[in-house]
Amino acid sequence: MTKNINNLFFVFLFIHLLLWVLAPSLTNKNLPLDTIEALAWGSNLDWGFNKHPPLSAFAVEIFYRIFGTNDWAYYLLSQIFVIVGFIAVYKFSNEILNNKKLALLSVLLLEGIYFYNFTTPEFNVNVAQLPFWALTVYYTWRCIKYDKSIDYVFLGLFAGLGILSKYLFVYLIIGIKLVFIYFLKKGKKIKFSHYFIAGPITLLILLPHIIWLTENNYMTIIYGLQRTGGVGSFIDHLIYPLIFLTKQIGLLTPFLFMSFFLVKKMNIKFDLKDKKLVFLLLITIAPIFFMLLTSMVMGAKIRTMWMTPFYLFAGTLTIYIFKSQINFSKLKNFATIFLILFIFSPFAYVYVSITQTEKRTDFSGREKAKEVQKLWNEKYKSKINYVIGDEWYAGNLSYHLKSRPKWISINDKRALELMNSKERISLENIYPALIIGNK
Repeated sequence: MTKNINNLFFVFLFIHLLLWVLAPSLTNKNLPLDTIEALAWGSNLDWGFNKHPPLSAFAVEIFYRIFGTNDWAYYLLSQIFVIVGFIAVYKFSNEILNNKKLALLSVLLLEGIYFYNFTTPEFNVNVAQLPFWALTVYYTWRCIKYDKSIDYVFLGLFAGLGILSKYLFVYLIIGIKLVFIYFLKKGKKIKFSHYFIAGPITLLILLPHIIWLTENNYMTIIYGLQRTGGVGSFIDHLIYPLIFLTKQIGLLTPFLFMSFFLVKKMNIKFDLKDKKLVFLLLITIAPIFFMLLTSMVMGAKIRTMWMTPFYLFAGTLTIYIFKSQINFSKLKNFATIFLILFIFSPFAYVYVSITQTEKRTDFSGREKAKEVQKLWNEKYKSKINYVIGDEWYAGNLSYHLKSRPKWISINDKRALELMNSKERISLENIYPALIIGNK
C-alpha cells in the first residue's frame, strides 16, 4: 500500500511537471516579464539587484549556461522549484500525519490554489521561495523532533537561501522563532551547541548580500518598502487589510471546495495543547497573520502574488484538523473534483495564452533581436557586449542576442561610461535600448 501511494505521488509530480512545461512552451511566443527580468540580472550577476536579492538570477543563469535561449528550459526550471516544494511538503506531512495517504492528500489539495499551477510558468522570486520555504519548515520540524546537528545545518542553509530568494521569507522565520519559543517553554530540551548552528550558517550565506546592500545604499530594501504603497492616509490602514483578506478568501475558494469533499462533517476542534497543531498554526497561519498586521500598521498594499509560498502547508493543516473526520468513502468524489481542477487549469492557461494577444508573452523578442543584430552588423564587425535599458526591453535583447550581452540599467553609474563607447547604436526611435559594443 505504501509503495502504491509513493508511486501515485510521483506520477502526480511527473504529470504536473509535463503539463506546466508543455502549456506555456507551446503557446507563448516570449518568456514572461519576471523571467526576462531575472535573465537580465543573470547576464550581469551581482550579490543583489535594485528590486530583489540574487538567488532567482543565479538560478536562471545556470540554466542559461546549460540550455541557452530555449524558452522551455525556464518553464522547466520553474516546475522543478514547485515540485521540490511538493516533495518537501509530502515528506513533512507524512511525519506529522503518520499516514502516506493523508500526506498525499495534503499535496493534492494544493492544486486548488492557483499559486501552485496557473501562475507557476513565470519563474520569479515568488516561485524561487517555494522549495526553500518547504524545506525550512521540514527541517525545523526535524530539529524539534530529533535535535540532530545535521538538521540544524540544513535549517540554516535553506533559511539563508530562502531569504536570498525574497525578503518576505522573514515572515516564515518569525513563525519558526515562535515555534522554538513555544517548544522550549513546553520543556523541549535542545543541546546547547545546537543553538549556534542554524543562525550562523544563515548569516554566512547572507553575508555577501549584506555587504552588497551596504555598498548600494540598501536599494533593494527601499524598493520593497516603496512597492507596498507606503504609509498613506488613515483609510489605507483599514482598506488595504480588508482587500488583503478578501483576496485570500477568494483565492482559497477552490481549495476549500476540494476540502469539503474529504470531510464527513466540518466540526472544528482546536486543542492548543496539541504540539503538532500548534506547530502547523505557527508555520502556516502566523506568517499570514503578520502579513495582515503589516498591512494594518503600515497601511501597506499587499500584492496577491507575494503570498505564493505562504499556503504550502495549508493542505497539511486542513488534513490534520479534520483527520478523524476524513471520509475515505468519498475519495472518488474528491478525485473527480481534483482531476477537473488539475486538467482545467492548464487548459485555461492555454486558452488565455492563445486568445489574449497583447500580453508580454506575445512580445516578438527573438525577431526584435534579429533586427538589432542586423543593424549592428551593418555598422560594426565586433560583437555586442552590453545593452543599456530597462529589464524588459534591454533584457529581451540580452537574452535573445547570440553574444549574450550584459544588461546594464540606465540608472547604473556604469551606463554613462559605456555611452561614451566608440561602438554603439541608439535604438530610441524603434526600441527603448542603447546597444554598446566595446568600452
